[in-house]
Amino acid sequence: MKQRLRLLGAVAAGSLLVSMIGIGILERGTNPDIETWFDVLWWWVVTSTTVGYGDIVPITVAGRVFAILTIVSGFFVFTNMIAIVVESTHRFIDRHRAGTAQIQFGGHLIICEYTAIADELIQSLPRVPELAGYPVVIASDLVDRNPYPQHWFVRGVPINPAVLKQANCAEAVMVFVFANLRFADPDTKTLHIASRVRGLNPEALIVVEIVDPGSELMRHAPADLVIISSREAMRNVLDPAPFNPLDLLDEERRADLLARIPPPPQHED
Repeated sequence: MKQRLRLLGAVAAGSLLVSMIGIGILERGTNPDIETWFDVLWWWVVTSTTVGYGDIVPITVAGRVFAILTIVSGFFVFTNMIAIVVESTHRFIDRHRAGTAQIQFGGHLIICEYTAIADELIQSLPRVPELAGYPVVIASDLVDRNPYPQHWFVRGVPINPAVLKQANCAEAVMVFVFANLRFADPDTKTLHIASRVRGLNPEALIVVEIVDPGSELMRHAPADLVIISSREAMRNVLDPAPFNPLDLLDEERRADLLARIPPPPQHED
C-alpha cells in the first residue's frame, strides 16, 4: 500500500512539474486564457482529473502533446487512488470477518486453535449454563475467515503475543487452548500458549486440551491449569449432551473455579 502511494505521488508530482514548466513556457503569453501560473495549475488539475471544463484549452501543438501526457498520467493516478480507497474501505468493513480487528471489550471467552473439538465447544456454549452469555473470541490461523459471524475472530497463531493482545487476552475471564495436531508435539505448543496467556492474564481460568496427560512435560505445567485429555474431550463430544469441559472437574473444584470468574456482561436490548 505504501509503495503504491509513493508511486502515485511521484507520478502526480512529475506530471504537475512537467505540465507547469511545459504549458507555462509554451502557452503563457500565447494563449489568452493562460495569464498566470495559477491558470496553469488550474488547467493541470482539471485536465489530470479528466473533468475538462473547457475554460482553458492548449492552442499550440506542443501544448496539446503535454495535455495528452497529463490526461494519461492523471487517469493512472486518480483511478488507482479510487481503487486504494475502495480496497481500504472494504478491508475496514471486513476486518471482523477477516480477523484483523482489535478486540476492545473484556469479560469474554477466548478459544485458541479452531479444531474439531473447539468447534463442538462453540456449538455447545449456548446450551451450557455456566458459559452461555459470555462473548466468544476465536484466535486461530487454521481458518482465514470468521467461522461464526455471531462471535469474534482474530486470525493468527495463538502462541504469538501480538495475537493474544489483539484478542484482548488481558481482560478475558476464561481461555480454552485446544491441541493442534498438525504439530509433532502438540502438547508442547499447547502449554507454551497457556504460559503466554498466564503471563498476560494472571486471573483468567485456563482450560487446556492435552494429548498425553502422563508425559514428563506435565510435571512442569502450572498447577492452576484445568487439564482435559484429548480422549476425555472426545468422549464428551460423542455424548449427546452439550460439550461442557467443566463437567470433567469434580464438584468442589468446579464450584471454586466458577466462583473466580465474573458473570457474563449484560447487554442492553
